[in-house]
Amino acid sequence: MPLKIDHLGIAVESIEQTLPLYEGPIGLKIVHEEVIADQKVHAVFLQVGESTVELLEPTAPDSPIAIFLQKKGPGIHHIAYAVEDIEAKLAEAKAAGIRLIDEKPRPGGHGKIIAFLHPKDTFGVLTEYCQRID
Repeated sequence: MPLKIDHLGIAVESIEQTLPLYEGPIGLKIVHEEVIADQKVHAVFLQVGESTVELLEPTAPDSPIAIFLQKKGPGIHHIAYAVEDIEAKLAEAKAAGIRLIDEKPRPGGHGKIIAFLHPKDTFGVLTEYCQRID
């Protein structure tokens, strides 16, 4: 069973334009920020209790987030579940007939390894498993 909802990924055109809403009226605080080069994304994590909101801004026009924004516009991109053993969860999902976007975990943001399940097999929700590695 997942440990918790780790984060909710939100695709945005501009973190600079979006951040005042999250830091202002919503009242969240940045806990981590990084550019994830291989995913061509600038990510900002904002704390919400034991979870975070991850704002995702594309750093290149061919990034997955840029493509998502072109197709759907800004909004919720994915939900991420923290797991203790990501390899076991991927094997479990595959055995259940769920297509994996990532057959093996890969480096993600905020000190984690990540892997995605295909949204066509998760009722339209892009689902991520993540495991802390630091």
